[in-house]
Amino acid sequence: MRLPIYQLDAFTSRPFAGNPAAVVPLQDWPPDATLQAVAAENNLSETAFFVRGGDGWELRWFTPTTEIDLCGHATLAAAAVIFRYIEPASERVEFMTRRAGTLVVTRRGEEFALDFPSRPAEPVAASDTLAAALGAEPVEVLAARDFLCVFEKTEDVHNLRPDFAALARLGRAVIATAPGVGEFDFVSRFFAPSLGVDEDPVTGSAHCTLVPFWAERLGRSHLRAKQVSSRGGELTCTLRGDRVVMSGRVAYYLEGWITI
Repeated sequence: MRLPIYQLDAFTSRPFAGNPAAVVPLQDWPPDATLQAVAAENNLSETAFFVRGGDGWELRWFTPTTEIDLCGHATLAAAAVIFRYIEPASERVEFMTRRAGTLVVTRRGEEFALDFPSRPAEPVAASDTLAAALGAEPVEVLAARDFLCVFEKTEDVHNLRPDFAALARLGRAVIATAPGVGEFDFVSRFFAPSLGVDEDPVTGSAHCTLVPFWAERLGRSHLRAKQVSSRGGELTCTLRGDRVVMSGRVAYYLEGWITI
């Protein structure tokens, strides 16, 4: 069986930045073990697979070790593949997912806007274990799907050198964030070693938690965000009730075939 495969860098306008995602369009679903094996072989933070379903597309995401419930950058990449290679006249794509509901992506010139569910975090007690795993003491800790660790300055987030084995034992991903500087309202990093991804370069799903937090903290709903991983990425975000709209660009990197 030969399948098309694309690789794109998401939330960036230039190659070798942002977050690389593999995208594999399918005619129908193979066994889950096959999907997981392809994602492991790609060895990227996520591989997106989609199948035509009704008026939209069924979408799933896999890390090298497991299927996940929500992924922003690979959704952006999957939509970009549809817009460029499959339905070039379309301006809107609708994805049906198994655990995150319906996700809509619209094309706005060179940018793509993702409509995702908001995942507000609630304060929790800070733990010495979490601080030790991060290598620094956050000023505030909250939790939704992931831990949200708030630091005082952008440099605090830049300088984190986590113990990934210790983070993996927490069983939950960790978002580190701080106020931004210049044009950016906030910065972040995202660590998910329990999901097979030590540090994700740019994480759309984390902004489902980051945006409601910073919108409340800063008193406005439209925000500019930067993920300060080594590759880096930029997002324009808007909180709309219980939804978060994230906009970004992609850089097309690879087109090819895989043989199974």
